Amino acid sequence: MRLMGAVLAGGRSSRFGSDKARAMLDGRSLLEHAVAALGRQVETVAVCGRQVEGMIGLADRPAADMGPLGGLNAALHHARALGYDAVLTTGCDVPAYPDGLAEALIGQGAAILKGQQLIGFWPASLAGELDAHLAEENNRSIRGWLERVGARIVERPEFVLPNINRTEDLERLTRPGRDGRQA
Repeated sequence: MRLMGAVLAGGRSSRFGSDKARAMLDGRSLLEHAVAALGRQVETVAVCGRQVEGMIGLADRPAADMGPLGGLNAALHHARALGYDAVLTTGCDVPAYPDGLAEALIGQGAAILKGQQLIGFWPASLAGELDAHLAEENNRSIRGWLERVGARIVERPEFVLPNINRTEDLERLTRPGRDGRQA
């Protein structure tokens, strides 16, 4: 199976207070951590929702400010056009993607990791369906999209990952003995 990775990085970071994709952790931006971690699982990685020098950047589709689904839609269309079977996604605020996580998500149809809706497996064949979903009158929530496609929720307690929504979450990761996990 040919897999493309997509880091969803087009958000406003309103709870964080500044562009969290550029926030630094251990000398690298959170975005760089996410790209590197996901890159070990896939053939190539695209950054959705922004352009970053030296990386494949995809503009949200059909327009900016559509939330994570705009980035996912861009990734699905890009993957389908290049002959990839599916897309693995993560958020720019999740600096880890452990070994075994991709295998846990890959299966029949779309899937997300329980508690981490941006960490998912999406068959490229869903591109047209997501276009239709975004063209309809709805709130463009991930939950609505998950229901529409009947996505599987993968519950694997060993894959509780750090997710950085606020500056305090990042500070927790920079302390000795850190794990950054969300309760």
